[in-house]
Amino acid sequence: MQQTLHGKIALVAGATRGCGRAIAVELGRAGATVYVTGRTTREQRSEMNRPETIEDTADLVTAAGGTGVAVRVDHLEPAEVAALVARIDAAHGRLDVLVNDVWGGEGHVEWGKPLWEHSLEGGLRMMRLGLHTHIITSHAALPLLIRNPGGLVVEVTDGTDEFNRNYRDSFFYDLTKTSVSRIALAQSAELKPFGGSAVVVTPGFLRSEFMLDHFGITEENWREGAAKAPHFILSETPTYLGRGVAALASDPDRARFTGRSLSSTQLAQEYGLTDVDGSVPDIWRYFAEHGTAEDGPVDPTGYR
Repeated sequence: MQQTLHGKIALVAGATRGCGRAIAVELGRAGATVYVTGRTTREQRSEMNRPETIEDTADLVTAAGGTGVAVRVDHLEPAEVAALVARIDAAHGRLDVLVNDVWGGEGHVEWGKPLWEHSLEGGLRMMRLGLHTHIITSHAALPLLIRNPGGLVVEVTDGTDEFNRNYRDSFFYDLTKTSVSRIALAQSAELKPFGGSAVVVTPGFLRSEFMLDHFGITEENWREGAAKAPHFILSETPTYLGRGVAALASDPDRARFTGRSLSSTQLAQEYGLTDVDGSVPDIWRYFAEHGTAEDGPVDPTGYR
């Protein structure tokens, strides 16, 4: 990728692993200075208890051709977020791209349980992690982002708006992930008078570090995961969405997408991109045409 974002400043909130890390790296590959935040550092882990760190992400950003800056931030703490934004302002006086990818709620989801049987404490914690963090971060960062026209906010969720018209099999998960789309829509309306835009993006079935470990596989033998979950044959790497977001951020006409829900595949098709293996996986179209039932092998022909 050309250095289309040279001189631009980006903040990826929740960049420790998964899509946040990949988006940060691809923004760096396009030349941006990328502030990468999260709670896991080389000295201390978050409640996720994962080995990936924000310092590792920053190093990957720099190695890709950008400038990675790791800052430990708990995005549930307004004072910490405000201090981060003040640091960016002092160093650069601008913010061009804000990516809200904070999540960390996997351990609180209780699939298939109705609201009244789900842990209330866990469900509310999930909403705090997946919604309040986004709101707190945008509240602090948007005054800096609107200082220059053309600012972009990218909200990351799970599921396209079309797919999320279906119930997601967990009250708190459903509410959290669908509400992120509404946050993006609201920001698109509020940023428009300032020349800014906001979108919500989603990966498909993601081969994140967490998911690979969950299936007991690696990126090298990922297809073996389809034996446990047939739809995994349509899975994708975090880089797939990362490439799409970097292309969107580099697009001078990106405002045409403001307020929209965009999948990794839609971005890939728009900008002529592929996943790292050269494929263009499209699990959301598969679900639309075949449903989500896992009642046998999945034929990926025409969907990757």
